[in-house]
Amino acid sequence: MPAGLQPPTVRRARLDGPDAAAVTRLVGDYLGQTEREKARHLGGTAHPAHGLPAVYGPELRDPAAAYAGAAVYLAEIDGEPVGVAILNRVGPFLEIKRLWADPAARGRGVGGALLDTVVAAGPGVVRLSVWDWREAAIKLYASRGFRAVESWDGRGRLLCMERHGQVRLR
Repeated sequence: MPAGLQPPTVRRARLDGPDAAAVTRLVGDYLGQTEREKARHLGGTAHPAHGLPAVYGPELRDPAAAYAGAAVYLAEIDGEPVGVAILNRVGPFLEIKRLWADPAARGRGVGGALLDTVVAAGPGVVRLSVWDWREAAIKLYASRGFRAVESWDGRGRLLCMERHGQVRLR
C-alpha cells in the first residue's frame, strides 16, 4: 500500500440497515465486471450494467435474504465501502462466493484485508473458484495459502482453489 494512505478496515456487514445498499452496489459492480469478462474471454455478449442475468436478481434486490446464513464482510477506507466478501458454508467447506475490491481502491490492500478476515483463526477448509484470466486474484489467493484443486464446477476456465488451515466464521 502506498505510504501515507489509510489502510482498509474490514467489518461484518449489517444487511438489515444501510450496509445493504453498499453490498448491493459492490456485488452489482462485481457481477457486471464478471459478465463483461466472460463475454470477452468465453464469447457471447455482455449484459448491460442493469441487465444482469436473472439468476443474480435475488442478490441485488434483497441481499439480507440472499445471504441469509452467510458471513458478509465490508472493507472500508475512510468510512467508505470499497470491498465486499461473502462466505458461505457449503457442506463441510467454507466457500468464498464473492470477493471484490472497487477498482478505484485497488493497490490499497482491500482484497488482502478481506481475504485475511475470512481465513482467520479456527479449523477448516476454505474454498473458492476464480476465472483463470484473473491473474492478480489468483496471485493474491496463492499468497494466502490457496492451492488449485480438482474442479467441483463443470464450467471451463474456472479454477477451483482451497486453503486448508485455520478458518472460522466471525
